[in-house]
Amino acid sequence: MTLAAGVEGSSPALNITIFGLFVLVTLFVVFRASRNTKTASDYYAAGRAFTGPQNGVAIAGDYLSAASFLGIAGAIAVYGYDGFLYSIGFLVAWLIALLLVAELLRNTGKFTMGDVLAFRMKQRPVRAAAATSTLAVSFFYLLAQMAGAGGLVALLLGIESKAGQAAIIVIVGIIMIAYVLIGGMKGTTWVQIIKAALLIAGALAMTIWVLAMYGFNFSGLLQGAVDKAGKAGEALLGPGNQYGKTGTTKLDFLSLGIALVLGTAGLPHVLMRFYTVPTAKEARRSVVWAIALIGIFYLFTLVLGYGAGALVGSDKIKAAPGGVNSAAPLLALELGGPILLGLIAAIAFATILAVVAGLTITASASFAHDVYANVIKKGKASPASEVKVARITALVIGAVAILGGILANGQNIAFLVALAFAVAASANLPTILYSLFWKRFNTQGALWSIYGGLAVCVLLIVFSPAVSGKPVDAKTGKSASMLQGVDFHWFPLDNPGIVSIPVAFFLGWLGTVLSKEHNQEKYAEMEVRSLTGAGAEKAISH
Repeated sequence: MTLAAGVEGSSPALNITIFGLFVLVTLFVVFRASRNTKTASDYYAAGRAFTGPQNGVAIAGDYLSAASFLGIAGAIAVYGYDGFLYSIGFLVAWLIALLLVAELLRNTGKFTMGDVLAFRMKQRPVRAAAATSTLAVSFFYLLAQMAGAGGLVALLLGIESKAGQAAIIVIVGIIMIAYVLIGGMKGTTWVQIIKAALLIAGALAMTIWVLAMYGFNFSGLLQGAVDKAGKAGEALLGPGNQYGKTGTTKLDFLSLGIALVLGTAGLPHVLMRFYTVPTAKEARRSVVWAIALIGIFYLFTLVLGYGAGALVGSDKIKAAPGGVNSAAPLLALELGGPILLGLIAAIAFATILAVVAGLTITASASFAHDVYANVIKKGKASPASEVKVARITALVIGAVAILGGILANGQNIAFLVALAFAVAASANLPTILYSLFWKRFNTQGALWSIYGGLAVCVLLIVFSPAVSGKPVDAKTGKSASMLQGVDFHWFPLDNPGIVSIPVAFFLGWLGTVLSKEHNQEKYAEMEVRSLTGAGAEKAISH
């Protein structure tokens, strides 16, 4: 296989054509949706016009990111059992979102997480803090998606040069910004629904195809992966291949698991989806639909990962331009030649576009609604000016995401997303849970928890082996760290969740008990509203 020609047997012209068709169809859908986007509620929450099942499919489309499709399949193909633990963590996390957050948040808020947190706190400082953490989580998540875009196109078009891959990341960013500026939440939601249907259908087709090659005998498929891997084959079937060789890696795995399970309930772009349905009952239904679709998809990743290991081989996957993220596209090429590769790659690209659009609208809404309308304008901004600021913010976020994606190009995206989950679980989740369930909680506790959790988490990520200091791989000549050739790490773990999440909970408690502020009357009103939805409509009128 010559890297200069991309993947052997791949047809760049075909791949570009299929991807171009998808972009044209979705842009048409976004234009159609934009005709009904008139108010701030339309732009931010799609006019609350989606049913539970529709929103559930859209949540699945938002959540099943490039990490789910490319990163997890690659991690399973190369590391086996340990790679599948990403799937388990991502799925179990939804139970916390369903049981503790979804319905209560829908009943209490208006458009953003800041609405919920500011309900019984001092408005301006808490909204500024909520917007800061939303932008930080969105940035880490966007890094992962943009890195996926660069690696995928490198694989499809044989673009080896970093400059060429950077150009592709710029193009993806521009298309994503167009979705958000034109269609708002309604257009973005329809893109996510289309993408979720395509992704699940594509993964199902490949899963059946792989299983059919082994007579629908999953044990036979596992044996095929073991045989292909040679001496290292047996390690694919048990824990410890990636995490577990030393005490540090075992601790790293525990930290990763905590971040994955607690992160979902703090992800701003997932939380914002609960506002696009008309009632709390529909919010609950949408989460149940999302759990079903996401769970089925993660079962597919198990077959696709081991299938790629058996039919392509981990050495070939690691040597491909996109590295570990290339497993699913290479498996598609192995199964159905250039046409299936083109279709699967277009679906993976659709996945990236839909997720970055969802992230961008969430981050821009948080800035416009929380910072501009409520902090700068003190609640006196007109809906039209708020939406205008949201659109300008989307442009800025898009530019930052493009630059970050160029820096993170080549990283395993499942791992990058795990960092976003750690930030979400550290900065957002403690404050959300305290706000909903602890009567004494107050403004100082919220600020200490958000800023403290965010600062500790980001600081530990910056000084972790994920950013610098990992040893150079003898085969690839590269370090697995984000920055090559430097080493300033002192924190031993890749994922800081095991430290930063408890610290954020502790700071929320400490800040509250050290403050004399009491707002327990507001808590009673918030409790009634969160449990019944009574008065929630007041939060959405303009």
